[in-house]
Amino acid sequence: MSPAPWRFLLTGARRRGFSTDASAPSASSQLPRGKRWDAVVIGGGHNGLVAAAYLARAGRSVAVLERRGVLGGAAVSESDLVPGFRFSRCSYLLSLLRPAILRDLELERHGLKLLPRSPSSFTPCLDGRYLLLGPDAEMNFSEISKFSSKDAMAYPRYEEQLEKFCQLMDFVIDSAPPELRQEYHTSMVDRMKDRVDKSAYWGNILRLVMQQGQKNMVSHVMVNETTGRVEGVALTDGTEIHSSIVLSNATPYKTFVDLLPANVLPENFLCSVKTADYSSATTKINVAVDRLPQFQCCKGINPEGGPEHMGTIHIGSESMEEIDIAFREAESGVSSKRPVIEMTIPSVLDKTISPPGQHVINLFIQYTPYKLSEGSWQDPDVRKSFAERCFSLIDEYAPGFSSSVVGYDMLTPPDLEREFGLTGGNIFHGSMGLDSLFLMRPAKGWSDYRTPVKGLYLCGSGAHPGGGVMGAPGRNAASIVLEDLKVK
Repeated sequence: MSPAPWRFLLTGARRRGFSTDASAPSASSQLPRGKRWDAVVIGGGHNGLVAAAYLARAGRSVAVLERRGVLGGAAVSESDLVPGFRFSRCSYLLSLLRPAILRDLELERHGLKLLPRSPSSFTPCLDGRYLLLGPDAEMNFSEISKFSSKDAMAYPRYEEQLEKFCQLMDFVIDSAPPELRQEYHTSMVDRMKDRVDKSAYWGNILRLVMQQGQKNMVSHVMVNETTGRVEGVALTDGTEIHSSIVLSNATPYKTFVDLLPANVLPENFLCSVKTADYSSATTKINVAVDRLPQFQCCKGINPEGGPEHMGTIHIGSESMEEIDIAFREAESGVSSKRPVIEMTIPSVLDKTISPPGQHVINLFIQYTPYKLSEGSWQDPDVRKSFAERCFSLIDEYAPGFSSSVVGYDMLTPPDLEREFGLTGGNIFHGSMGLDSLFLMRPAKGWSDYRTPVKGLYLCGSGAHPGGGVMGAPGRNAASIVLEDLKVK
């Protein structure tokens, strides 16, 4: 995403912008003294910015607090890692960004340009074959037929079923979960109305189903011990920012364990947050190369980029056995000897992020345990050895890749936790298993972005519907905040 939309999202808050330059005066010195904000957002990641933009769009004054010197959170792009190259540090695709956000915030008018990928998937094989998939149904049939004519015949039915699932999921993703938790102060009429609203939600779900067949800038959240309500946030330099509404784009663990006193939260809720699965076994390596990789299974050389360079390239995933072995190695505390790699080359589509003839390559790698059974990710030799292991595996499919590397930026799970505040290094703010989605995210009884602390909301990927660069948690949370403000 280009910088322009992010500037809009920040300065949209009553058209007041704060510097993101780390060398500039402290953020607290730029805040108007004594001002009481309608809302404070902790964390300038994409969900926090989306929430802030919607609140500002509704006429509310919003302060966005970000400890790093650049906005974007895990979806940030940075240029100072390898001179001349611009990397998307943690993320690498924008396929889940909600259409409503594009429309409501007019992101295209403010500079956002989407670059579609076609074909969208390429899997090279060591036996000389490859699988290329995309939106072209005839090409998909031809490609899959190289491996299985039966699968080629079945694939259109599979895609048709996925489209039906998407109709269901679009509604689920864009809606706040229908929590049945009731507040003690609500009247019988309000409770009955709430039940009707929830019934309408479940009725819509049923109809769709039937059709299927962080050194922290923020020190702590201030809570009034008498009323139990949020009063704002305190920064590490002692500055207090006052507001009766605080939205946290931090992980659930960081929000409820690190930023709040334990005595303001119910014991069972705090236990759920602490025992949630924040583990991660993924590493991101951003690579600068002086030429495109040329895959030996493809005939001919494409120095400017061919179909095989357009989409996600899958390395080391030719069989389920390979993937299972890689996973089991990580379970025992050893980084995978033959890791599973998803490679994208955004510079084939966007010529502005690398020097002419050179390219940016994103490697999303599995599996790398947070804690190694031997050695440490802080050891430069361990880090170098693993990076070279990944490059050597790519060499097997694209000879000469290792020699094309100009420089790289590597983020292991501990790096992701330290630099971006991602608990356990989990880019989704927590596991995305069935036991931690929808009504169970972030904890049973609290899936509607509200929290046990009055005025505190969760707006990041730790809330429904979860991780990915989609903006849905931020948009949905802002909607709930505005709904609650009308009730007050």
